Amino acid sequence: MLLDPVKTQRTMSTGAELPDGGLEAWCTALGSFLIQFCGYGYINAFGVYQAFYAQNYLANESPSAISWIGSIISFCVPVVGLVCGPLFDRGYFYHVFIGGAILTSFSLFMLSMAKPGNYYQMLLAQGFGFGIGQGLMYVPSLAILSHHFDRRRTIVMSMVTCGASLGGILHTIMLNKLLNGSIGFEAGVRISAGFISILLFLSCVLVRPRYEAVQKPTSVNFWKTTKKCFTEVPSLLTILGFTFFQIGFLYPVFYLQTASLRHGLSTSFSFYSLVIMNGGSCIGRFMAGPVTRFVGIIDLSITTSVVCAILIIGMIWLGTVASVVVLGVLYGLFSGINIAMMSPMLGLTADPAELGVRLGVGFAVTGVGALIGSPISGALLTSRYIWWAPALFSGAIALAGGFLFVGLRIVFLRTAPKAEDAVKEVAE
Repeated sequence: MLLDPVKTQRTMSTGAELPDGGLEAWCTALGSFLIQFCGYGYINAFGVYQAFYAQNYLANESPSAISWIGSIISFCVPVVGLVCGPLFDRGYFYHVFIGGAILTSFSLFMLSMAKPGNYYQMLLAQGFGFGIGQGLMYVPSLAILSHHFDRRRTIVMSMVTCGASLGGILHTIMLNKLLNGSIGFEAGVRISAGFISILLFLSCVLVRPRYEAVQKPTSVNFWKTTKKCFTEVPSLLTILGFTFFQIGFLYPVFYLQTASLRHGLSTSFSFYSLVIMNGGSCIGRFMAGPVTRFVGIIDLSITTSVVCAILIIGMIWLGTVASVVVLGVLYGLFSGINIAMMSPMLGLTADPAELGVRLGVGFAVTGVGALIGSPISGALLTSRYIWWAPALFSGAIALAGGFLFVGLRIVFLRTAPKAEDAVKEVAE
């Protein structure tokens, strides 16, 4: 049976009302924004590493093998949340948060020491090290917003996730200049690692939990909550929908810059192809919160999934500057809105006291899609760069995710006659 999202949000108060604003709340939101900037912002710039490794450091490796590095990051970040969610609910916020910041910084400095041709050095440092480090911070950085915001939570979450797009823009420009310029890989990665370390330190200072405002941590049963994620049909459809979408989602993120270079477009323009996409994504993530007031979370997820699937398939005809710009802007815009909806969708029917576990389980399962999607696309691409095969596969699988969201809407409306009003209340 579905919980009323508005009523359940009220049950989290134990005498301390959620402020929905104030210095501490907005400082926490800024700290969470910086985590997105350093985490998924860096992942969104992995296309720079993909192209650099293919041409320089890992020239003997296949596109599929190289993409495993980025896919493992994308997998580790949400999967580690399976552990962090329950720890967050039990009051261990700073333990995992600060530990993640230290591991992230250490891993990037270790990456700067990797030598050309040593694939496993980059896989361990960048794939597993950075991925696990950010995984320790990702779910807590989103769940902590439920300690400070109630009615504004969806809007604040969409604003926080803009950090991933802005990070993608800045990291893409910076990494292209550093790695492909006179500075080189070693010094370039160290400069990038130092920059991220400073921002992570600031985030640790800014973010503040308010456990006195939520139910007692011991009231959350991890296994019972996990079971709910897969036995409640709306929750199951949400998780499966985003898992399918994630399989196709990263194909343009990892391969747009490579596609631009391989289609004969200028190097200077190709370096900015990901900047264009992340710029569109930033606009989309920022728009997501206000748009849900009029469209609704589920309808928005359906629309953006279908449009993204069409745009991914459209990469088959990529070949001119105009096509890269149009596809980059539109895909960034609609995929940004879709990703911004993931956290509100996963928490739509959840008791806020279970939010950490719900997000952890949901992100862990969807992380499997992120893990396998790009390597499969790389294998379909082959060393001969057959562009239609991965585009068709990724587009079709993302479209399947959209159809699952359609099923979610049908089930949601059948089981909750007032669901339309509830969804709009959550959006507010």
